[in-house]
Amino acid sequence: MNINAPCVVSLTWTLADAQGQTIDELADPVEFFFGGDDLLPKVEEALAGQEVGHETWLKLDPEHAFGDYKPELVCFEARSLFPENIEPGMAFEGLPEGSATTDMPPDAIYMVTEVYPEHVVLDANHPLAGIGLQMHIKVRDVREATEEEIEAGSVGGSVLALMAPPSGAPRDETLH
Repeated sequence: MNINAPCVVSLTWTLADAQGQTIDELADPVEFFFGGDDLLPKVEEALAGQEVGHETWLKLDPEHAFGDYKPELVCFEARSLFPENIEPGMAFEGLPEGSATTDMPPDAIYMVTEVYPEHVVLDANHPLAGIGLQMHIKVRDVREATEEEIEAGSVGGSVLALMAPPSGAPRDETLH
């Protein structure tokens, strides 16, 4: 079966920064919805029409990956708004209740980057924003999408979800 929307592809990959330093390795195949929200557009473009066994190497500039780093997405919040055990690497959906900040996206995932006695630094940029990426991708399987997957536009394992830690979870050394 060729990769054409809508379908589900199982992929493995090695993800590296522009200097070739490995950021993530997906050794066991993971399913992604092709033709929806699970993959970056440039990845879908490279996979379109291909079949099981296809391998490709991509270089993605930040604008084709997770965008440019935006310093305006960094803010400071009072330390008292957070739990005692807060530490860098934790992530939260939205700003804390009681936040005085009004010019930040309310539904973004905020990563704690620094914790001080009086304040906490939050960053709503994707962890890979501003970074050029290299990807080696291998197609392990292709199948027809189910009606539920087509309706959702996802199999629930989007590349964005894989690369950002779950809300409130400490950030691990890997991206998934």
